[in-house]
Amino acid sequence: MRSGHAWHDRHLGYFFVLPATLMLAAVLIFPAFITVKASITPEGGSGWNLTLVHYLKAFRDPVLWQTFKNTFAFVAWSLLGHFVLGLGLALALNQALPGQTFFRLVTLIPWTIPDVVAGILFRWVLNPIHGAMNPLIRLVFPSFPAEFQWLSNPTLAFPSVIVANIWRGYPLVMVMLLAGLMAIPRELYEAAAVDGAGKARRFFHITLPGLSTIILIALALDMVWEFRRFALVVAMTGGGPGTLTEVLSTLVYKTYFQFFTFEYASAMAILMSAVLFILSLPYIILVGREQ
Repeated sequence: MRSGHAWHDRHLGYFFVLPATLMLAAVLIFPAFITVKASITPEGGSGWNLTLVHYLKAFRDPVLWQTFKNTFAFVAWSLLGHFVLGLGLALALNQALPGQTFFRLVTLIPWTIPDVVAGILFRWVLNPIHGAMNPLIRLVFPSFPAEFQWLSNPTLAFPSVIVANIWRGYPLVMVMLLAGLMAIPRELYEAAAVDGAGKARRFFHITLPGLSTIILIALALDMVWEFRRFALVVAMTGGGPGTLTEVLSTLVYKTYFQFFTFEYASAMAILMSAVLFILSLPYIILVGREQ
């Protein structure tokens, strides 16, 4: 009886986590297995006739390479914008100002808006006929074209999407940096002020070192999020004009659901997942060290 009770106590936890484990397998593991199998299956083939032709095609595909470049540029500029805007607002919101709680809530509004809604909102703002951007610019510069094209302009389409994405995603970095700022002891700033250190020296010698780990974690996590951004790009430009705003997630979607090249789309998805895993390693390492 005692041995039976001991076995029951030792293994009872496995029964509690079994439903979640089965759900995880159904939602993640099984689709991943199907995707890997499709990526090494000949086009239109079936069974277990395996091939690497889709991966070889991917490495020779100029559209895919251009999309990789677009994606890395999109992620890099988004991270820079999120960090600069997030840090600036975190520093401002960390001050003892009237209405501090209200302003903190207001700055979180972009994060509460779904990607597709944010994309539609910016597409309307930048609309050359009914949008609000051109009339606002014409108030300052009357000679500005009344129906200036933003999202169909080969030069401005990509920066327009990046600006929209910066507005949509900065609250994540801002909240993490604000939490880090609130954790820095005030005594350090007071002691530095007594020693004659100005605001710039306090920022570079106290604030930034105190936020170093949080900055790395925030940027690593944000990088993974931005690399898989999809709905905002689709809602604003659909990847156009041409492929100038195409990112990996939209290309995989089009290849699978519009061109119906399932096997090649699966190979691209596997390559994208491999890149995402490499990009997530800094976050995994930093979190493991913290624990």
